[in-house]
Amino acid sequence: MDLGLQGRTVVVTGASGGIGRHVAAQFGAEGAEVVVTYRESKDDAARVAEEIAGRTLVVRYDQTEEGAAEGLRDAVLAWSGRIDVLVNAAVTWTPPSADGPLGFEAVPDAAWLEVVRTNVEGAVRLTRAVAPAMRAQGWGRLVHLSSTLVTDGEAGTEYYATAKSALHGFSRTVAFALGADGDILSNVVVPALTRTVRNTVMTDAFGPAYVARSALGRLLEAREVANAVVYLGSGANTGITGQAVAVTGGA
Repeated sequence: MDLGLQGRTVVVTGASGGIGRHVAAQFGAEGAEVVVTYRESKDDAARVAEEIAGRTLVVRYDQTEEGAAEGLRDAVLAWSGRIDVLVNAAVTWTPPSADGPLGFEAVPDAAWLEVVRTNVEGAVRLTRAVAPAMRAQGWGRLVHLSSTLVTDGEAGTEYYATAKSALHGFSRTVAFALGADGDILSNVVVPALTRTVRNTVMTDAFGPAYVARSALGRLLEAREVANAVVYLGSGANTGITGQAVAVTGGA
């Protein structure tokens, strides 16, 4: 199947590791020009870019910083002149407490507000920043990564799940706001616990519980989630928009 990505410019936030790394690599394999963003490890991002056969751009992007969305947009437009696909995969986690695990009501305001605001505002601001370019060219794909924690819940993830659930409403309404202005689609991909190089501690601790309720009897690999992201962000997807698509192995 031709995914219609040859020569498209794709921005993947959080592409230096985790699921984002595989998303960037698979878009590149389809002939897209890929913008690999990172927050801390430029070396990791550079290695991802080296693994991609096509044209790439490595850009530092910290969604917690003022003006970061506009700065990233401007860098991409200066590089390629267009933005066809945006994948919001960057994430800010609740920082661990020096006093050990806290009840959600005891997490300091500064800590939980940072998680909610940066995860929501990061995706919203960057989507707002790239929307005019997509409107102007009459084509665009937006894919936001969420989590089954939104629906399944898990103690200790209250504020992360709050932020991710907000993306569902945002993406759904953006699908209507942009859909009338051209071939512009917006969707959320909702993975369960997924194997990545960075989350071995999580998969070791919580993996057996997820495996027990999985229809496949295993955790999905990051590349399997990336497959869904790439399809939704491609030209082959012409009718799926405003949806939250679970990619969980049936868990």
